Amino acid sequence: MNSIMDVMQGYGVSSTHHLQTHYKDAQGLFLWVSWAADLRNTFFIFFPLWFHLKESVGIKLIWVAVVGDWVNLVFKWILFGERPYWWVHETPYYSDKIAPLIEQYPITCETGPGSPSGHAMGAAGVYYILVTSILALILKKKKRSTNKGWYLRATLWTLFWGVQVCVCLSRVFIAAHFPHQVVCGVITGIIVAECFNRTQWIYSASMKKYFYTTAFLTLFAVGFYLLLKAMGVDLLWTLEKAQKWCVRAEWVHLDSTPFAGLMRNMGTLFGLGLGLHSPLYTEHKKNTKGAFRAGCIVISLVLLHLFDSFKPPTHIAALFYLLSFCKSATVPLVTVSIIPYCLSGALNLQNKKSL
Repeated sequence: MNSIMDVMQGYGVSSTHHLQTHYKDAQGLFLWVSWAADLRNTFFIFFPLWFHLKESVGIKLIWVAVVGDWVNLVFKWILFGERPYWWVHETPYYSDKIAPLIEQYPITCETGPGSPSGHAMGAAGVYYILVTSILALILKKKKRSTNKGWYLRATLWTLFWGVQVCVCLSRVFIAAHFPHQVVCGVITGIIVAECFNRTQWIYSASMKKYFYTTAFLTLFAVGFYLLLKAMGVDLLWTLEKAQKWCVRAEWVHLDSTPFAGLMRNMGTLFGLGLGLHSPLYTEHKKNTKGAFRAGCIVISLVLLHLFDSFKPPTHIAALFYLLSFCKSATVPLVTVSIIPYCLSGALNLQNKKSL
């Protein structure tokens, strides 16, 4: 089994070397694609945009992103996937030959295990939801297939797979993943997204369900970590490798550790529950005017962009995780309830003055 994995990972390193050598001019594009595929953009861009356009799509995006990333975390702890940027230095696979020289970039040195790829999995799940939701919204009134409907499906699914190929190539290019890891990520992400396409209870979930779900996912992950640690398995083995083999120490970020992602995702899910069950949300949810929705979208995107510039201090790990949870919970809470409530109040006040 180890020899098979060595061959696969050796091919992966060769693929990275080939991309970096022959497509170096596309470095900026590959780095941008990896940045764009980060789930942070789902929470700060796609969610506020789609929640105010079609509430159910926004809710589904959060659930798919959060649960998908949680599944990714558990799989990473089980599969113990290497990453190219450290594996190439430690493997005996190149004992009788020269190892390919691969470069590192500021976003290369992620600290968690590599399989499956979280970026590929997240992008596959999120864009799968977007494509299927757009198709359902546009084609729901058509009783039979038409040429326009076929062209729309072909266009959107071509774009979907184009995005997946770009994300996979970008992750291999920056030496963060092997090819088989990004392929596994895409497949798993689509499976998670399709499961939520068939799930209806998330749209009417009570605050109690949000609380219990958040608590269960958090406690399961922490309990699983403690169980394996008690069995002598060090699930933070990758952090040491990242710190050892990353060419620049400042490229190793605490926010790429497994627990940072867990706290970020759980905060987002809990914040969505708080927002949907806030009295502020129930007061303005009946306002369906296009101008009001457009205002909510613009204000949300601007404020969340400014809010994202706040970075929790990293010198104390526990404080960092706590603040990450609170910051993430604030994003859906502000988007769902606070911004629409304030905008609605401002518009009502203006209308009263004009009378």
